[in-house]
Amino acid sequence: MTMQLRAYLRLFVDALKLSRVNNLVIIASTQYLSALFIVGHPSEYVSIALDGKLFALVLSTVVIAASGYYINDYYDIKIDLINKPSKVIVGRNIKRRPVMLAHQTLNALGIGLGLMVSWQVGVVNLICAFLLWWYSNQLKRLPFVGNLVVALLTGSTLLILGVYYGHYDLLLVVYAFFAFGITLIREIIKDIEDKDGDASFGGVTLPIAIGVRRTKYVLYVLMVGFFVALNYFLYRLDSLKMTGYFLILALPYLHFLLLLVRADTKIAYSRLSNYCKWLIVAGIFSMVILNI
Repeated sequence: MTMQLRAYLRLFVDALKLSRVNNLVIIASTQYLSALFIVGHPSEYVSIALDGKLFALVLSTVVIAASGYYINDYYDIKIDLINKPSKVIVGRNIKRRPVMLAHQTLNALGIGLGLMVSWQVGVVNLICAFLLWWYSNQLKRLPFVGNLVVALLTGSTLLILGVYYGHYDLLLVVYAFFAFGITLIREIIKDIEDKDGDASFGGVTLPIAIGVRRTKYVLYVLMVGFFVALNYFLYRLDSLKMTGYFLILALPYLHFLLLLVRADTKIAYSRLSNYCKWLIVAGIFSMVILNI
């Protein structure tokens, strides 16, 4: 293997790392599973899976999400050198200007793909692309606002299917709310984990503004409120299988709460952040389990 080829492969690998490819796979899988098992009917599975416009919608969502990760790392070089120095790619392995160019190109591609699906999807993608830039540029350094925006954007990856299909099933709203709630909790935990780097460069996130202890109290309130609201939605759905699955999922949720109470180190909060991601995956996987 020549040195030039190795350099290209390294660049490709770094670009994938920068785009958080694992998260992109989760986003794409979630949208397809939702289209198949929530919106669709078993007799429509093949036509849904082969739907070119649905593929364009999913691809546009993934592309805009990747663009958001690019611009986030572009703005956060100095902060990341404090919070996670071993994972910094922008400015080291990839220069800043190509990252900004990739961000702009991916946004244009994502909006264009959305317009191919429908003008409504195109407009939603444009708004999401703008919010991701605004979040990275300013909102993430504000208490709670940035967390809320990311959570809303996460929920929108499911709700946009309602835009495409022209109706919103209550079950789709429930899963969107689940993704929103867990993401909001996760984003606040990430702010606790990254507070030292954020504070060094003028960030005023929730743990910086009110302290870690009070931020944990906010999390407790959010977690209880989220759990109560989710159970209300499940009551409205009146599905025994769905209720049973989420009651089982309540066990790791309670375990997560116990770990949060005990957490007092950066490593502990990092593990809790990853725990949230697995809770989201477990919740989304129920789409398959409940349709077997």
